[in-house]
Amino acid sequence: MTWLRERALWFKWAFFAFLGGAVAYDFMAERHDPHFFGDTLIGFWSVFALLGCLGMIVLCKGISHAWLMKQEDYYDDK
Repeated sequence: MTWLRERALWFKWAFFAFLGGAVAYDFMAERHDPHFFGDTLIGFWSVFALLGCLGMIVLCKGISHAWLMKQEDYYDDK
């Protein structure tokens, strides 16, 4: 676990490089018949995936804090 924590900055930059590569590839990708609005915009699906993942993280974290988290003294004898 400490190995990952020591290299967190490297992983962050690797993620952004991958995301930038996906957007750069989208400039070269051939568009045949766009079926959705996002198919016509360059980088739309990369940004959509990033925002979708961040939204799911925030939503799931909020749900877990509201429903799953217990008070610190929940299991103490009363």
